[in-house]
Amino acid sequence: MKITISNKNKKDLFVALFQILKSCTSIVRVKFEQDKMYIQGMDKSHICLFDLNIQKIWFDDYDIDEENTVCFDTNIFHLILSSKQESHNIIIRYDQDDSINIDLISQEHLKGEFDKHFKIPLADYEYQEMNINETDYDAEFSITSKKICEITSQMLSFGNDINIKCSEERIDLITDGIAGEMLVNIPINDLNEYSIVEGDVIDLKYSLNYITKMCLTNKLSNEVEFFISAEYPMKIKYDLGDDSSLVFFIAPKISDN
Repeated sequence: MKITISNKNKKDLFVALFQILKSCTSIVRVKFEQDKMYIQGMDKSHICLFDLNIQKIWFDDYDIDEENTVCFDTNIFHLILSSKQESHNIIIRYDQDDSINIDLISQEHLKGEFDKHFKIPLADYEYQEMNINETDYDAEFSITSKKICEITSQMLSFGNDINIKCSEERIDLITDGIAGEMLVNIPINDLNEYSIVEGDVIDLKYSLNYITKMCLTNKLSNEVEFFISAEYPMKIKYDLGDDSSLVFFIAPKISDN
C-alpha cells in the first residue's frame, strides 16, 4: 500500500486534519479501502463522533492492493507531518507488518530541504464502527471558517458551554461564566447559507470546549456547515473537495431545568 500527496494545498490540509483529530483522540483506526481512506472514532468521553471520508481521487497517488486497517498514535503522526518542508511530498506506506512508514520526499531537492523517513509502530485499538443515517435537521447554516474559529476561541475566555439560538431573523451565540458573558449576534444576511423550519426557534446548549476543537483551524475549508435539531446531535461538516469530507457530531448538553 502506498499513497502520495504532492499538491501544496492538500498537503497543508492533510496536516490540519490530523491537528484536529489529535485534539479529539490519541489513537485513530484508519481504513485504506479500494476507493477511499476512511476514519471514524469518538473522543474518550463519547461526546464527540468524527467521520472522515477522503476519496481516492483526492490523493495524487492511491495504490491499494487490498483493504488495510491500521491504528496509530495521532500525536506522533501529526508531529511527523508537521515536520514537512515546502517542497516535500507526503508518502504513506504500509507493508503488512507492525509499523507504518511516512516519507517526506523533496520534489525540488532544494539546498537545506532534506528527505525524511519515519516509521511508527501500529497500536492495538478496538472500535465498533457506527452507521450514520441521513437526517433532516431543523436549522442549517454555513459560515466562514475563519470567523467561527475566531468567535469560539474568544468565547472560551468567558465560559465552558455555548447556547446556540436560531430564529428566522438571526443566530445568537451565548456563553457565560465567572469572567462574565459574551453574546454574538449573527444576522442571517451575514451567513453564506441559512435555512430553518418556518416559525421555529431553536435554543440548545453544547460543550464550547468540544466545538472549539472542531473549529480549531480554517485550513480545511473556507466554510463550515452546521446542522442543528433538538432531536439529534449537532452536525458540523467540512467539505474537503473531490467528494471528501470531515464531519463531527456532538450531543447537546442536558438542561438543568
